Amino acid sequence: MRFVTAEKNGKQFIGMVNENLNQVLDLQAVEAQMNISSIIPKTMIEAISQGELFLERVSHIREWALQHPDADGILPIEDITLKAPIPKPSKNIFCVGKNYADHVMEMGSAKDIPEHVMLFTKAPTTVVGTDELVMNHKNITEQLDYEGELAVVIGKEGRGIKESEALEYVFGYTIVNDITARDIQSRHKQFFLGKSLDTSCPIGPMLVHKSLIPNPSHLSVTTKVNGEIRQAGNTSQFIFPIENIISVISQGMTLEPGDIIATGTPAGVGKGFNPPRFLKAGDVIEITIDGLGTLRNKIEE
Repeated sequence: MRFVTAEKNGKQFIGMVNENLNQVLDLQAVEAQMNISSIIPKTMIEAISQGELFLERVSHIREWALQHPDADGILPIEDITLKAPIPKPSKNIFCVGKNYADHVMEMGSAKDIPEHVMLFTKAPTTVVGTDELVMNHKNITEQLDYEGELAVVIGKEGRGIKESEALEYVFGYTIVNDITARDIQSRHKQFFLGKSLDTSCPIGPMLVHKSLIPNPSHLSVTTKVNGEIRQAGNTSQFIFPIENIISVISQGMTLEPGDIIATGTPAGVGKGFNPPRFLKAGDVIEITIDGLGTLRNKIEE
């Protein structure tokens, strides 16, 4: 199942994308026509929190829609606007730093490869969806950079999660562009300000249920800027696998449905070039991950 948060005629709703990626079911609208009790909520976090109840209802809705192809709420994908799958996260986005050795090397040297998971966060106000404009923040930064990443979305509450059980706590996967102001990051000697500029966390285009991604530890991650490939990595290159990341975060902190974990970026970021190739006004960044689609955003001109 591929889920989206979408907007049509000023109304925001959660939907499911069909297998051909050309239609979206407005889940609430279709459910209302089925003469059954209504359980589909308004937000993705609420839906994820329902767990199997939500997934079972969505399967029922999908089967009904296949038998009623002219029903209201079955929308051509070009008629809607995709938002971030979780437009307003309930807490900061968890981000893993230095999780690809080649990225560590381009930013420093082998001595910088971490022994333990390195974490920072991005504020919820950073989030935008695919095709939404990214502010250039030219009044405060001259070193805006891109980072294409696989993101894990947590499906159920947990603390002290064992690595062997970690994937049971995952709802699905999406794409994150961890846009970073390198000069601010360097100036303040920490990551939060340089990572948390408004619009600096595009997420999307879809939230793909884990059942469609049987091996998240072997997915290609490709980032293009204006059509040129800058990053070409694979999650098999992780220093810290997803199971370890989830377990480490959860040891003393409760993970909750809808929590987002960005898993790190491969080599090829703008700062890694000599000379650096930072983002400019009008640049288009496209991040593609196997099975998750393409997250596309333009820098404000």
